Amino acid sequence: MLTKRVTVTVHASDPLSRAGLISHLRHQPSLDVLPERTEGERADGGRAGRERTERERTDRERAEGERDSPAVAVMLADRIDESTTAELRRLLRGRDQRVVLVAGELREPDLLSVVEYGVRAIIWRHQATEQRLLSAVHSAARGEGELPPDLVSRLLNQVGRLRRATAAGATGGGTAPLFGMAPREVDVLRLLSEGLDTRQISERLAYSERTVKNILHALMTRLQLTNRAHAVAYALREGYI
Repeated sequence: MLTKRVTVTVHASDPLSRAGLISHLRHQPSLDVLPERTEGERADGGRAGRERTERERTDRERAEGERDSPAVAVMLADRIDESTTAELRRLLRGRDQRVVLVAGELREPDLLSVVEYGVRAIIWRHQATEQRLLSAVHSAARGEGELPPDLVSRLLNQVGRLRRATAAGATGGGTAPLFGMAPREVDVLRLLSEGLDTRQISERLAYSERTVKNILHALMTRLQLTNRAHAVAYALREGYI
């Protein structure tokens, strides 16, 4: 365990879940729990709202002055959707902060995504006891990872499949990244999104039709995409095209 107190912020989509996380963490002597206010609380005006804001600011300044390790954000999500990934990016973007994810469920593509975003520790919601949360927060503050055993197995299986897909991509005439998309994959998907078929794409990029098919197959296998339309939608959503 760390010898200094760890500043923890709490994030959840509904007040009841947020209150549950806070109740698990607030009495731990090694943690300073600073819950993030809900949208309703941010909009709360009047003297009470101003006084609460001032108290929270004082608490944050005190905690920032005392801690000597990165802040840890504990986030609860029943499932990984667009709003969850947007919140993860917000928490991790340009800040010296670690994230512990308390998850209700994680599909295989979701697991790789949250690891890629920089989540340090994952706990299943039904296993989120006070001691497990405390252990995960301290592991994250130390820069270490913590996963349930079943997720470790799933992650290793996925990495193995990705490595095989990467090797297949190299055999097909180029290398593919472990995460994200290679430039030639983006080129193929951009043309695919414009309505071109395999033959037209091969002519435009000076590839053989077989190479175009291999690029798409390796990409969809690596990123767990179900078909070409899914691949185009993924590229659009992630800002590649």
